[in-house]
Amino acid sequence: MRNDVNRQVLLKARPTGIPQAEHFEIVERPLPAPGDGQVLVRNLYLSVEPAMRGWVSAVANYAEPVPLGGVMRSIAAGRIVESRHPDWKAGDLVVGMFGWQDYAAVDPAAIQTRVTDGTVPLSAWLGVLGINGLTAYFGLLDAGQPKAGETVVVSTAAGSVGSCVGQIAAIKGCRTVGIAGGSTKVALCRDVFGYDAAIDYRRGDLDAALAAACPNGVDVYFDNTAGAISDAVLKRLNVGARVVICGTASIASWDPVPLGPRVERHLLVKRARMQGILIFDYAARYEEGRAELARWVREGRLRYREDILEGIDKAPDAIAGLYRGENLGKRLIRIADAP
Repeated sequence: MRNDVNRQVLLKARPTGIPQAEHFEIVERPLPAPGDGQVLVRNLYLSVEPAMRGWVSAVANYAEPVPLGGVMRSIAAGRIVESRHPDWKAGDLVVGMFGWQDYAAVDPAAIQTRVTDGTVPLSAWLGVLGINGLTAYFGLLDAGQPKAGETVVVSTAAGSVGSCVGQIAAIKGCRTVGIAGGSTKVALCRDVFGYDAAIDYRRGDLDAALAAACPNGVDVYFDNTAGAISDAVLKRLNVGARVVICGTASIASWDPVPLGPRVERHLLVKRARMQGILIFDYAARYEEGRAELARWVREGRLRYREDILEGIDKAPDAIAGLYRGENLGKRLIRIADAP
């Protein structure tokens, strides 16, 4: 890429469901110049999140939709190449909301963290030490409140969030049961991420598989899918169970709202609690979570996998690929060489 060109991935059309490649376009624009108090970041890795589906929806949820013609919102990891702010200098490695583009001229408020720990690869700061790992950490420990000896069930258990949830639950002394799609991901759950039991929801009777894997019921359910998988798990809740709602990946569209089994009776009879988790609510505690996650990674107690696409031209189809189940690990796009 020429040093005077900034490639950007723009939202070209508004999807009604899962965003596809045709909803985006890549354009070349002049290199941006940082204003007073800003920094210029050269992005090295771009993150791909299931939540991006909601960010491009016409209906705002917890964030305003990306505008048509706007740069796709994204967390990225990069290096500051020019600074007009006294607290930041050229060469600093940073993670923040920089968008799907080569370069971003941003206010320091867009920076989430300065990367100073060289013992963990920069890419990991977008996954296991980024919002995925932090979502698992705070979602499980704050909302799920697991206790040693309890059974924790995780859907999308081989994903970047789910795999961390299962391992953190094991660190806390819980029995862990992962639900994933396909034999490869089930093997990852069992052999790499250390789940006590792993279930392929695509094979056989899910109710029977859950009964066998959870003979003492379910105390914590970390839900990344909603839909039929969650319907099956909710039947096995124990008294006082906690359900953490992190994602709804199995639901193709929320307009109109899909109808299905009612959950109220399960929650009432089992005196269970259901709570949503959005990681941005924990921004003031990110460093607390990162310190613990990084320690577990260094100790070999928290493993992670990455699915790295090469080049910004892979970005338009990257979200759809997540929902097709193509990735084995945290999906990233590498657009320049990292240290």
